[in-house]
Amino acid sequence: MTITLDAVEGLPEIQPGDDVAALVTRHAGSVRSGDVVVVAQKVVSKAEGRLRDLSTVSASPRARRLAKHLAQDPRFVQLVLDESVRIVRQDRILIVETPHGFICANAGVDRSNVDGADVVTLLPLDPDGSARALRNRIGEIGGADVAVIISDTFGRPWRIGQVNAALGVFGMAAVVDHRGEPDDFGTPLQSTLIAVADEIAAATGLVMGKARRVPAVVVRGIDGVDGRSGSGRELIRPPELDLFR
Repeated sequence: MTITLDAVEGLPEIQPGDDVAALVTRHAGSVRSGDVVVVAQKVVSKAEGRLRDLSTVSASPRARRLAKHLAQDPRFVQLVLDESVRIVRQDRILIVETPHGFICANAGVDRSNVDGADVVTLLPLDPDGSARALRNRIGEIGGADVAVIISDTFGRPWRIGQVNAALGVFGMAAVVDHRGEPDDFGTPLQSTLIAVADEIAAATGLVMGKARRVPAVVVRGIDGVDGRSGSGRELIRPPELDLFR
């Protein structure tokens, strides 16, 4: 089994309204049916206009109190609160739950790789919908039946460092359930669910880097690109199964 990761380079700075699928298809050189196209969240957010200028944000008293405790810009904290449904932890950084169900730092509000000192990006409103739209558009342009993953870097509660994770998925299963299947010695597996979309996203992080201007990667050789809807929500642990809430 051979898996290849092809960097999509040379894209211009993305502006609101840009056709990301067309740009990725044009600069990729080759996109074939069965490929997985992984696109960085920030590119999608920029194209969808999910940008805010902090100079337009008015901080509430709650945001100002939290900002003082965290040594943060109160306007930035206000955006984090606006993009959250609850605070999970507030210690040096805000760990929150977003309306999507993600548990992450600062609700994904991010200052990096954005043109403008006070401009930040927000997460897409519907990452799965964004993945679906990109997949359909890529199919329209070149006829390729692909899967699309919208990825972003996430921290991990039990290990040091950040890795790319799948926020939105369409065109493949995000999780593969091996429960009930026999292991190498015939014993039925009890709890093995493989987060394949996260594994693919993490692999592309090796190619994207953080400052290489590689906003998309074409992954070839992955089994399971079958056109089924898939969903990044498959990767969110339900509250009743979360031992740490």
